[in-house]
Amino acid sequence: MKNLLISFAFILTVTGCKTTEPLYYYGDYTTAVYSYLKAEDTTLEEQISALEKTIELAAANGRNIAPGVHAHLGMLYFETGNPQLGASHFEQEKQLFPESSHYIEFLLNSAQGA
Repeated sequence: MKNLLISFAFILTVTGCKTTEPLYYYGDYTTAVYSYLKAEDTTLEEQISALEKTIELAAANGRNIAPGVHAHLGMLYFETGNPQLGASHFEQEKQLFPESSHYIEFLLNSAQGA
């Protein structure tokens, strides 16, 4: 009987543990970055669409978007000839993650100088 109670307590302890939700929502971010770096068959417009959808899903589900998503999206917009949207996403990245300000400023200056 004692062993049964100990086993029951152990099972309750193990099954009662709740996993924590991730702090940030990544969606298709890692896939978009991989596609970009590998220069696969995915176009820049498809990557932009995937990242925009990731941002929309995060907002719709009340989740925080992952660091780097807006920066990567901004870079893609600069590459497709839309510097206004690129700069806008760089600014959003800086607002969400102030610790990235120096790097984002570097990217912004590099993109505008190119």
